[in-house]
Amino acid sequence: MTPAVEDYLKTIFLLSTRGEAVTTGALAKELQVSSPSVSAMVKRLADGELVRRGRTLTLTAAGERAALRVVRRHRLLETFLVKALEMPWDEVHEEAEQLEHALSDRLEARIDAALGHPTHDPHGDPIPGAAGRHDESWGQPLAVAPQGCRFEIERVSDRRSDALRYLGERGLRPGVVVEVEEQDPYGGPRWVRVSGERVALAPLLTGLIHGRVVR
Repeated sequence: MTPAVEDYLKTIFLLSTRGEAVTTGALAKELQVSSPSVSAMVKRLADGELVRRGRTLTLTAAGERAALRVVRRHRLLETFLVKALEMPWDEVHEEAEQLEHALSDRLEARIDAALGHPTHDPHGDPIPGAAGRHDESWGQPLAVAPQGCRFEIERVSDRRSDALRYLGERGLRPGVVVEVEEQDPYGGPRWVRVSGERVALAPLLTGLIHGRVVR
């Protein structure tokens, strides 16, 4: 399992669990590599019985186990960097991307124990269990939450560090309940109230926030 193989397996897993079609083009865009490079790696993964090729790419059972192992390390590292080193939540993703490939099983277990066996990382993403059990389901996007409801944030996508910084500065984090107000027309912002403060969120931002309607 080279770092490149781990990156591909993790990316295939994340794309599929977000409901996106896993194609060579999608992988090239997500990993920022050329299409020929993706095609060569996909052949290697298929030959190693980690990926099945068809109209879209899917992980085999062995491929999914390997992907979950990397996802677990990544999210444990993000949690460690925030809780133990007090790094901002918008900076830990890139650091974890580098460290996840070097983390040994022993150090992973020690970090997990030191953190009290967390179930979610700072962005609300579920951390796969050491035994491989995992539920990656996403809640409802804030973008489609009905006007007038109370909405509990469960997950915030970490794909945009600038967006994470903006949302964090306004108190929009997992566990926070917001009041959903009106949606401005013609692609305008959605207004929410956070701790009594009215905040305007562009469509890009409401698409990154997921959770559930609460009473």
